[in-house]
Amino acid sequence: MEVLYGLHPVTEAIRSGGREFDHICVARERQDARLQQLVEACRQAGIPVRLEPKEYLAKLAKTPSHQGVVAIVRGRAFNDLEDLVTDDASTPPLLLALDGVEDPQNLGALLRVADGAGVNGVILTERRSAPLSPVAIKASAGAAEHVRIAKVVNLVRSLEWLKEQNVWCIGLDERGSIDYDEYSYTGPCCLVLGREGDGLHELVRKTCDQLLRIPMAGKVSSLNVSAAGAVVLYEAYRQRRRQGQPLAAEAPQKPRKLKGLGS
Repeated sequence: MEVLYGLHPVTEAIRSGGREFDHICVARERQDARLQQLVEACRQAGIPVRLEPKEYLAKLAKTPSHQGVVAIVRGRAFNDLEDLVTDDASTPPLLLALDGVEDPQNLGALLRVADGAGVNGVILTERRSAPLSPVAIKASAGAAEHVRIAKVVNLVRSLEWLKEQNVWCIGLDERGSIDYDEYSYTGPCCLVLGREGDGLHELVRKTCDQLLRIPMAGKVSSLNVSAAGAVVLYEAYRQRRRQGQPLAAEAPQKPRKLKGLGS
């Protein structure tokens, strides 16, 4: 069993239907409309709810930043790499591959961006990368529960396989020869992002079909990996919307209350 905590992650896990819940603990000290909405969603989904002191929730979550909600769930199932390419043949796949991103905050932020930008799936490596931990899931504001994720042993072999499926592998690197906004993302493509500080591994960089760069006007040579990923993925999203292609993340949804940036 695993732990999820925070209002957004637990709410989105319920909405996605991709998790098997054992039960949810809510803080007896917290009484507000948002928590009551979550409790009602649990009742409708048949998920047992327990009232517990907030100190008990902090022990479960191993942090006081649980927002009064901790869920005990079974581990999520990951997709096969093939699923990310073949599930929707009508849409040219837009994929994101992470080459050793180790900070769970960056991983969560990238999953949130991937969900928002219509990415078909995210590829993670099994070693030398941040796990899909409660910290990463909370940093994604629950988006991790909606994004399809494949875990692979060897990223280079996975990229080679994608190239055999006519998916262009595009690395983001300071040594890139093309600015990111001069590239067309309307066909099948996979954006490859490297480690914090060190960037892409050499063999991964050589495996990419094309290297792109983000021009920088200031003194710093590059952006944080999650910020860089957001810049490029939303350029891809912009191009695909302009061309009128269907997006993987676009599906009929119930209207939701709009919130400000950083919510």
